[in-house]
Amino acid sequence: MEYRSLIVVGRSEELRVVDDALSAARDGRGGAVFVVGESGIGKSRLITEGIELANAAGMALLRGRASAIGPSVSFRPFTEAILHLLRTEPVEPSALGSYATVLGRLVPEWCDPPAGPAVESPVTLGEAVLRLTGVAGEGRGCLLALDDLHDADTASLALLEYLIDNVDRQPTLLLCGLRETDGAALALVRDAAQRGRGRLLEPARLTRADLRALVGARLGTDPETVPAGALELVWAGSAGNPFLAEEVVTALVQEQVVVREGPLWVVADRADPVPPPALARPLSTRIAALDERTRDVLSAAVLFGSRFPLAVLARAISLTEDDVVSLLRDDLAGPLVEPDPEDAGWYTFRHPLGRAAVLAQLGDEDRIRLATRAADAVDSVHPGLPGEWCELAATLRLAADQRPAAGRLFAESGRRALDRGASTAAVALLSQAWELLAGDPASRADTLEQLLLALAEDGLVDRALSSVAALDRFDALTPARRAVLHTRLAWALEVAGRVDEALAQVDTARALLGPDAAAADVAVIDVVAAHLAYDQPGPDRRAAAEALARRAATVAESVPLPVVACQAWLLLAAIARQRDAAEATAHLEHAHSLAVLHRLPLWELHALVRLGNDDALRTGDLTRLNRAREQASAAGSVTARYQAEAGLALHAILRGELAEATELLDDALDATIRFRQAETTRYVLLLRVVLAGHRGDRAALTEALTEFGRRRGDVTLHAPRIHGLAGAFCALLEEDHARAREDLALAAHHEEAGGDIDHLSGRFGLHLLLRVLDGTAGRPEWRAVHADPAATLRWDRQFAEFARAVLLGREGKRRQAERAMVEALRIAEPYATSRHLALRLVGEAALDDGWGDPVGWLRAAERYFHRGKVPAVARACRALLRRTGARVPQHRAGTDDIPARLRSAGVTAREYEVLGLLAGRLNNQEIAARLHLSPRTVERHVGNLLTKTGLPNRIALSALALDVLGPSEPSLHSTMLDLAQEATTGEAFA
Repeated sequence: MEYRSLIVVGRSEELRVVDDALSAARDGRGGAVFVVGESGIGKSRLITEGIELANAAGMALLRGRASAIGPSVSFRPFTEAILHLLRTEPVEPSALGSYATVLGRLVPEWCDPPAGPAVESPVTLGEAVLRLTGVAGEGRGCLLALDDLHDADTASLALLEYLIDNVDRQPTLLLCGLRETDGAALALVRDAAQRGRGRLLEPARLTRADLRALVGARLGTDPETVPAGALELVWAGSAGNPFLAEEVVTALVQEQVVVREGPLWVVADRADPVPPPALARPLSTRIAALDERTRDVLSAAVLFGSRFPLAVLARAISLTEDDVVSLLRDDLAGPLVEPDPEDAGWYTFRHPLGRAAVLAQLGDEDRIRLATRAADAVDSVHPGLPGEWCELAATLRLAADQRPAAGRLFAESGRRALDRGASTAAVALLSQAWELLAGDPASRADTLEQLLLALAEDGLVDRALSSVAALDRFDALTPARRAVLHTRLAWALEVAGRVDEALAQVDTARALLGPDAAAADVAVIDVVAAHLAYDQPGPDRRAAAEALARRAATVAESVPLPVVACQAWLLLAAIARQRDAAEATAHLEHAHSLAVLHRLPLWELHALVRLGNDDALRTGDLTRLNRAREQASAAGSVTARYQAEAGLALHAILRGELAEATELLDDALDATIRFRQAETTRYVLLLRVVLAGHRGDRAALTEALTEFGRRRGDVTLHAPRIHGLAGAFCALLEEDHARAREDLALAAHHEEAGGDIDHLSGRFGLHLLLRVLDGTAGRPEWRAVHADPAATLRWDRQFAEFARAVLLGREGKRRQAERAMVEALRIAEPYATSRHLALRLVGEAALDDGWGDPVGWLRAAERYFHRGKVPAVARACRALLRRTGARVPQHRAGTDDIPARLRSAGVTAREYEVLGLLAGRLNNQEIAARLHLSPRTVERHVGNLLTKTGLPNRIALSALALDVLGPSEPSLHSTMLDLAQEATTGEAFA
C-alpha cells in the first residue's frame, strides 16, 4: 500500500505566488514563475498544483518537460507542450496565420512546415508560441508548464529566454521547474529574476512541524496524534526532503515499525532497534539505477563516513574533481549528497539513511578494494597524515581489513589527541588501537603508555589497572619498559586520589629498574613519587616532595623530558606558595613556557589552570582561569576543565557570588563522580564545606564535611582550610566571635603540626584582623605578617589592611586610619561578603576609638546582610547603630528605591518620597495632600532631610532632588536613578 499525501505541506507561500500569477494571466498580464530546488524538494508537485489551479479556472494548458534520456531532441519540452494542448483542445492552424507553418517545424503532423532549410530562429519560434498561447488562452488565460529544464537543450533555452522577455503582454503564465544544478538553465532563470522578468521560488526543506503535517496526511490521521518516535525516524531519514519523507513513511508502515492500534498510529514495541536497511530500502531502487561510475563514487564516499573530501575521493577512483562533481549532481545521486556548507572541498550525505542504503549494497570485495584505494589516496594527497587525516586513514585501513596498519594509525591519532588535551577522544582512539594491535606486544606497550595517561586524564583508572595486569604477562617487554608502564599507572592513580595503590606501583617500577638505573629513567618515577609524597600527611612531606621534584626537574630539563619537567615545576609551584607567592608564580610561568616550547597542549592547559588560580589569588583577575576552562572544554580535557571550574567556584565563593558557586560545584561534582576523578571530587566537596561556611549555614557545613569524609577526604590534611576559611567565616556570620577565634587558632595549630601553610587559612589575613580587634596583636605582629612573602594574596591583604586601619585609629592617627580604610576597601572590592563583614567589625572599632565613619559603614553592612538573609550580623549592625543614636533602618517598602548615597545617610522611604515632591517646588500643604499626611509631619520629614544631607535650606534640598531624580516628578514607588555606587566610606554631602 502506498501512503501518499493528498495535501501539499509547507508550500502555502509558493502556492499563493503561483495562484496570483495565474490570476494575472487571466487578466491579460502574463509572466513567469521559476521553481528551483534539489531533487525531491517538491518542484514537480508545485507545478502539478499550478496545473490543477489552472484547470479549475478553465485555463488552457500546455505541458512539457525536458529529458536527458535518449538522444538530444531540439525543442523537446515545447514540442511536448504543444502536442499536449492539441490533444485536448484542437486549434486550427489558420488561427495563427503565417506562424502556423513556423510551429510546423516543431509539430509537423499538425501543420506542414515551410519548404527549404530549417530556420530555428528563437525570435520567430518564440513569437509563434506566444501567438498559439494567445489564441488558446483568449478570454480565459493560458498556462505553459515546463519541468526538468536543467536537462533542456540549448535551442529550447534560447526559445524560453525570448518567451520570458515577451510574455508580459500575453494572457500566458510560464511555470518552469528545474534543479539547483549549475548550468545554462539555472543561470537563465536567475538572470531573468534579477531583471524583474519573473519570480524565483526556491522551496525550503520542510520543518518538523511541516513534516508532522505531511506524515499525518500520509497516514490519514490528525497530525497532533503522529507518534513522536515516528516523526523522529522520518526526520532522520529525510532531513525535511518531502519525497524522501514520503518514502520513509511507506517503509515504516510496510516494515511494521509504525502500526495502527484502534484509531491511532503508534511505534511498535520492538526488542531491537529499527535496522537501517529497512528504512533505507526506499532508496535502494534509486541506488541500483545508478551507472557503474556513479555507484563507485558513492561506494567509496561512504567509507569516509558521513562526509568525504572531494580531492581524495577523486584520486581514489582515478577521476578528475570535475568528473566527480558531475556524477554527484546526477539526478539519482543528487538527493543523497550535497557540498558541506561548513568546509569547502568536502561533501556530506544529506541524511543517514542515504548513506545506509549505499552501504547496504556494498559487498566485502568492493569494500576492501575501494577502502584500500581511498586510504592510499589519503596518504598520497596528505603526506604525513596531518590533523584529522591520520584518524581518517586509520578508519579506511580498518575498512580494508588491514588491522595492524589501522591499529598503528589509531595509536598515532590517540597520541596526538592526548597531546592537545582531548583526553576523552584519546581514550577512544587508543582503546581501538589496543584491540587492533593484539598480535604486536611492543606496539601494544607503546599504545598502553599513552592510554594510561589518557585514562588518568579521564578518570578511568580501573581500566588502566586491568590493562597493565594483562600486559605484564608478555615476556617480550624488557623490565625497563614495564617500569615505564607501572610509572604511568602510578600517575593515573595519583590523579585519581588512590595514593596507596599509586605508591605500590612506584615501588614496582623502582624494583623493575634496579639500583643501577639511568637518571632519566629514575626521573620519570621521582616526579610521580614527589606528587605522592606531597599528598601524604606529616611535617616532613613538603621537604621530601621538594627534594624529589627538584631532582626530577634537573634531570628532565637536561635530557630533555619535557612532560616530567612540567609535572615537576607545577608541584614545585604548589610547594613554593607556602613561603613565597612570587616564587610560586615564577615556577608556574616556567612550566607553562616549557609546555609551549615543546608543544604539549595538555600540560599547557594544566599550567594555564594553575596560572589562572594564581592570578585570581594574587590580584582577583579571573581572565586566565576562564580562558583555561574554555580551552579545556574545547580540547575535551576532562580533568583540566573541572579543575578550572572548581577554581572558579572557589573564587565565586570568595566574591560572595554564592548562587554561581553552587551551580559550578553541582555540575563539577556530578561530572567528577561520573568520570571517577576522586581527587577532584574530594576538592569539590571541600569547597562545598567552604560554601556552606560563607552562607553562615552551620547545618549545611556539617553535612558537607560529613560527605567529604565519606568520600575519603582527609580532614586532618585540610583542617587549616576547613577551620580557617569555612568554620571561622561561618562563626562570624553567626556573630560568634569566640568560636571564630577558636577555629582560626585550630587552623594555625594544624598548619604548624603539618608543616604547611594553607594560603586561605586566615593566618595572613582574617586571623590577624581578629587578633588586632581583640588586642592580642599589635604593630609588631602586623609588621611580621606584612613582611612575609607568603602574605601577598589579595584575599589576605584586604584583612591585613583593615587591621592596619584599626591600629592607626587606635593610635589616634585618624587621617591615616581613614586613608588605610580607603585602601582596604579598594583591595576588598571583588569580595562583597568579606568587605561588608569587615565594615561591621571595623565599624565597631571605629565607633569605640572615635575615627572614620562608623555609622555609614554599619549602615552599608546592615543593608547587605539584611538583603543576604544573614540576620545575626544585620542585628548586630542595628544594635551598634542604636549605640550611636543614629536612626536604625526599618526596611519599609520602597527602601530599595533609595539611591545608595541617600540610603547611607539614613534617609527613610517616606523621607525619600517627600524629597521627590520637593523637586517640583511643592509647599508642605501640597506635599501633605499628595501623601495623605499632616503638614506638621511633612515639616518634620523636611527637617530630617536637612539634617541627614547637611544641606542649608529647602532650596538646596530641591536642587538635590532634581539632581537625583531629574526634572520630571516621580511616582511614589518608581525606581529612581542611582547616580553613585554604594558608598562604603560614608562621605558627607557637600
